Amino acid sequence: MTPQALFRRVAIAEAITWALLLVGMFLKYVTDTTEVGVRIAGPIHGVVFVAYCVTTVVVAIDQRWTARRTAIGVLSSIPPFFTLLFDLLAERAGAFGPWRLTVDEPARAADRPVAWMLRNPLLGLVAALVVVAVLTGLALLVGPPASS
Repeated sequence: MTPQALFRRVAIAEAITWALLLVGMFLKYVTDTTEVGVRIAGPIHGVVFVAYCVTTVVVAIDQRWTARRTAIGVLSSIPPFFTLLFDLLAERAGAFGPWRLTVDEPARAADRPVAWMLRNPLLGLVAALVVVAVLTGLALLVGPPASS
């Protein structure tokens, strides 16, 4: 899977979970019919949101994105559906190529863990899932979104 294909899939997943959460919020706060949509879509969106941020950083390191592009990529996860816009604009800007760190030697400290993940795909996937789980857990420790 190419960096662009991975990024696009996670960006689409983030947008879909945003849509599900928005529907759940509509049912809870506008129609006052049920909060089951928020209870289900909220945690799913939270995990996919973190996965999108981790994926953005991994792709950014491998593709040598600027700090500005990386920050915009991560921040695009906050407004609904902006991950799709960022993906489109990044593609048009030529921000994606083949995986660099599968063949190039890591030159910077941040390259090393990404190179390891890419060169050991199964263990890299497990490591990425652990990172997503830990970051999600830390976010929940700070406090889940306020509910009313």
